[in-house]
Amino acid sequence: MKKIKTYEDACKALNINPDILPDVSAMPEKHRKALTAHYKLITITEALNEGWTPNWNDSSEYKYQPLFEIEATKEKPSGVGFSRSRFDYWCAYAYCGSRLCFKSRELVLYAIEQFKELYIEYYLM
Repeated sequence: MKKIKTYEDACKALNINPDILPDVSAMPEKHRKALTAHYKLITITEALNEGWTPNWNDSSEYKYQPLFEIEATKEKPSGVGFSRSRFDYWCAYAYCGSRLCFKSRELVLYAIEQFKELYIEYYLM
């Protein structure tokens, strides 16, 4: 887990070229940053999970995904910013995307702290 501190570290762990990103040029400009962030988060999640994939047929297997509470303030009336981070677990229902699920509480908490800016780009930008 501590070996993956950047997107580039995740790419190295998965033998992926970090300079090759998906072409999102055909998408509306307002979504491009989020789509690129999603791709990077998928890569990071896969590297941190070290080959683990969620078994959606096993309701006893916990699947962890970061959850964020977004709070509007006077300075940020649209709520652009995370007020705090937390986690939750999910069973075999389709509440969260499997590409961003983690195998443990520790991993999701690490990802929240280490890659907070990417989550902001994905969810809010």
